[in-house]
Amino acid sequence: MQVPVYRRIAAEIAERIAAGEPPPGQRIMSTRQIMAEYGVAMATATKVINYLRTEGLVRAKPGVGTVVAGATLPPGGTPDRDLVVRTAITIADAEGLPGLSMRRLAGELDIPTMSVYRHVADKEELVLLMMDKVMAANPPPPRLDPSRDDWRVCVEALARLQWSMYRRHTWLAQAISFTRPLLAPHAMAHTEWCMRALEGHGLDISTQFRAAVTIANYVRGTAVNLEEEAQAVQETGMTDAEWMAAQGERFAEVLAGGKLPLMARFMASDDRELTLDLLLEFGLQRLLDGLSP
Repeated sequence: MQVPVYRRIAAEIAERIAAGEPPPGQRIMSTRQIMAEYGVAMATATKVINYLRTEGLVRAKPGVGTVVAGATLPPGGTPDRDLVVRTAITIADAEGLPGLSMRRLAGELDIPTMSVYRHVADKEELVLLMMDKVMAANPPPPRLDPSRDDWRVCVEALARLQWSMYRRHTWLAQAISFTRPLLAPHAMAHTEWCMRALEGHGLDISTQFRAAVTIANYVRGTAVNLEEEAQAVQETGMTDAEWMAAQGERFAEVLAGGKLPLMARFMASDDRELTLDLLLEFGLQRLLDGLSP
């Protein structure tokens, strides 16, 4: 018997919830977002939300929307490590890593600060667990056959998956280091998967590894700007496009001297869009061109 489309979508979202993304208390995808991502009608998207609600996975929160259930401890309850990590992710998503401290985390859990150390040794271990949990919620595709699947399509898909993680968790780019990497098994699985995509295309194992890390580092390097971009929007009340439009007169003054003719030509063109998404795609394609056999 074929499983209804809404059940398949609900099962996928339920898997994400089980992996902690989004964590308890955070909003899930809206019906319109489900429609856009899965290409289904409003009626199907509504069935998805209703099914998750009947399963007790989500609940309606007045003034907020539909959120993941189970956000709070029962009176006198004790958090486990999973709840500690999920709560830390929620704080970092809202306030960044600088806003996350053991004291702040303990306050959110309503426990003494020292009780946090029963679950994690220090903030470094906490961030490692947070990063690995996010990666676990966003695994690479389960199957990859280098002899059948186009390596470039596979690597592009993985890079865009990582970009989507950074967009949802802007602190993540700050947490990841490629010269002193934290040993997170689910993060390492991304590297392994990318190496498998490159297998059998004339690259030795060292080049495969360096290429996989270079691609991941390129995505991460672009994503470092996301947190500052979000902060700038919050402080100015303007998007990047609105800010650029507001600088029109200043740009005109700088370019009027004629010392920057190519910049002036670019600013006068119809194709002068400049966003992080565009920069990511442009650079990714050039990077993959260099790896083409």
